[in-house]
Amino acid sequence: MAKRKLKRFADVETFDNVAKPTMEEAMSDSFALKGKWNSDYFKNENPIVLELACGKGEYTIGLAKNYPNKNFIGIDIKGARLWAGAKYATENKMSNVGFIRTRIDFITCLFGPQEVSEIWITFADPQPQKNRARKRLTGNRFLDRYRIIMKSGGKVNLKSDSDFLYEFTKEVVAEGNLKVEVDSANIYEELVPGLGDAPLAKDLLIRTYYEQRWLNEGKKIKFISFVP
Repeated sequence: MAKRKLKRFADVETFDNVAKPTMEEAMSDSFALKGKWNSDYFKNENPIVLELACGKGEYTIGLAKNYPNKNFIGIDIKGARLWAGAKYATENKMSNVGFIRTRIDFITCLFGPQEVSEIWITFADPQPQKNRARKRLTGNRFLDRYRIIMKSGGKVNLKSDSDFLYEFTKEVVAEGNLKVEVDSANIYEELVPGLGDAPLAKDLLIRTYYEQRWLNEGKKIKFISFVP
């Protein structure tokens, strides 16, 4: 297992579709692609959508298949996890997919003002411990950063099995008087059946390894989409 992990980490270092900003670039705000993802990486002006804490990149890949006229970037600190998505995108010549191996804390150093159109957070660690509240990806600390890089009216989408993270996010949204686009505590009973062929139904039907695991355990999947 350790050898395979090291091999995948080494592979990621060679993938052209994985950006690997150094700590110095992040801290000095000198990352070359900041503000230039459309012109220098994707070489088009299509909207940019992020998946944060993307893991194996299953959602990044799934969304990119659903929307060939949008650009998708998955972000995760674990190179061995990114390997699966980056390898798939490379082998299938998916030109609208990219990945970044870095901490999400540095997100404002990676993207310019209003460079991002939408953000997905899928099955992220809920960080329930009180001393880890600053790490919750739907907390105000991160929402303030998203506002800097997102276009006006851009949405944050949370899909999660965690009651804690879902309720926490609803509290943050309510306290901030933020606009809610969609909200469901049980998407496969309350939301998806009523969507028909709507694009959101196809997006929500993308299932990661962990989602399938939670569904097999009988957990309900939650979703909330809001404008930060």
